[in-house]
Amino acid sequence: MVETKFIGKDSDIARAAFSLKAMSHPLRLKILCVVGEQELAVQDIVKHVGTTQSNVSQHLAKLREKDILASRRDANRIYYRVKDERTLRLIEMMRDVFCSAE
Repeated sequence: MVETKFIGKDSDIARAAFSLKAMSHPLRLKILCVVGEQELAVQDIVKHVGTTQSNVSQHLAKLREKDILASRRDANRIYYRVKDERTLRLIEMMRDVFCSAE
């Protein structure tokens, strides 16, 4: 079997595919870009992405379910943050590649 530095363990590849699939919806990707390295309340995310709280909440639940976002409750507000540093790096790379000022 030929191994290269580009092919990791099957478990790593499966995790990457799982994460990419969860992020593949445009609104979920936009949410992740908005949250970035911060921790934001649902209401703040709604203001930045420009859709309803119900819609954002559904996508936040999906990202949390897929272990991409972590949440915490403080009184009546729920705050979200990106759970894994690798996901933050991936978002930054996508910004560099797709959001360049051309």
